[in-house]
Amino acid sequence: MVTLSGAHTIGISHYSSFSSSLSDRLNPSTSNMDPTLMSSLREQCKSDTGNDNTVVQDINTPNKVDNKYYKNVLSHEVLFDSDAALMTADDTSAAVRANAKDNGVWEEKFKAAMVRMGAIEVKTNVNGEIRRKCGVVNS
Repeated sequence: MVTLSGAHTIGISHYSSFSSSLSDRLNPSTSNMDPTLMSSLREQCKSDTGNDNTVVQDINTPNKVDNKYYKNVLSHEVLFDSDAALMTADDTSAAVRANAKDNGVWEEKFKAAMVRMGAIEVKTNVNGEIRRKCGVVNS
């Protein structure tokens, strides 16, 4: 999962995905996010119309699939709780540091992990469901 989390090196996120009642990454008293990034995100996410603005997930190389995401994790420049949590256990933090060290090694691990994930069968019975919205169980 640490390797697959590297997919956060590209793409955008809605403000509500990292700052809501469940996860408030922009609260300085509960978040370890870099203060400069936090301030920038607050500005980018302001909306006079109530829109759920979007921001890039990787502030350093937003349009490139690379291992910079892991360097962002190390410097507390990530959006999601799940990204920050990678540094809370010895095994996952070691994997983050290894992936940050060598882009070529990470790329090979990422390719292999994506292929393995693609081989997982889609759940279609009572043991699971394909959600219409990721954060909500179908009704």
